[in-house]
Amino acid sequence: MKKNGFLLVALFHVFLIFSQDTWHIIDFKKNSDFKSFFRAKENFYPLVSAHRGGPTTNFPENCIATFTNTIQYNPAIIETDIAMTKDSVLVMMHDNTIDRTTTGTGNISNYTYQELQKFSLKDNQGNVTPYKIETLDEVLTWGKGKVVYTLDVKRGVPFKLVIDAVRKNKAENYSIIITYNANQAAEVASLAPDVLLSVSARGKEDVERLESMGVKVENMVAFIGTSFPKSETMDYMKKRGITCISGTMGNIDKSALVNGDKVYFDIVNSGVMIISSDRPIEVAKQMDIYIKKKNLKSSFIKKVKK
Repeated sequence: MKKNGFLLVALFHVFLIFSQDTWHIIDFKKNSDFKSFFRAKENFYPLVSAHRGGPTTNFPENCIATFTNTIQYNPAIIETDIAMTKDSVLVMMHDNTIDRTTTGTGNISNYTYQELQKFSLKDNQGNVTPYKIETLDEVLTWGKGKVVYTLDVKRGVPFKLVIDAVRKNKAENYSIIITYNANQAAEVASLAPDVLLSVSARGKEDVERLESMGVKVENMVAFIGTSFPKSETMDYMKKRGITCISGTMGNIDKSALVNGDKVYFDIVNSGVMIISSDRPIEVAKQMDIYIKKKNLKSSFIKKVKK
């Protein structure tokens, strides 16, 4: 009976995903279009970044089914996490251990990819789902013509392997690699001078240091922190033509639950193009208000029937 119940849940999830007839997609055919889209300008088109893919009830983090669910509601940048197995397979996992997000226990680096397949992913409420840990190759294959990824490379994963996967899957037109410090940014810039990077940069000093280490401004997408953007930061980034990401995970998302979602509109109105949030649907609604107010359009963002 328990096995039959699990099968019914699995079939329901598949029906739920594929019964939806509209996807909101982001599609760049040329790398030049991808790069020019993410250059700050007066009439930038704002996008929400779904933190860990936009997990919700019955949809676990870092999972294609969850990414699919997210774009039922709005176009999205998908922030997703890359770990590495014992046999050097790149898989989608945030934590060092699999305890929180799967039915297994222990360090992910202690398992081969095949060994991990005996476990199921759990959602953030602890519900067991029918989904399995997926590979970076699977995720990049699915994302082509649908989303933009920001790829969060977890500790111990060589950037070169991630770049090799992006190359192999011809994912340069929809992948941004996240770096957390100038040394990481310089390493990725050296390995892949043409790839867009998310860099930690709060202003002039950070940007100039990155430049001095070989990171090109035209390849920077600046993560400016998790508090409300400072006007001097936005003025400088706009002057340099650098697109900004603001993270609202944590305090701002919690505040919005109490005080209302207009804060997301205000962040975009300050000049931020991308908001990374645990509340992507609510953020996207505020962005839609901004988009309509500014009468913004983009040929790269479409609704498609599936």
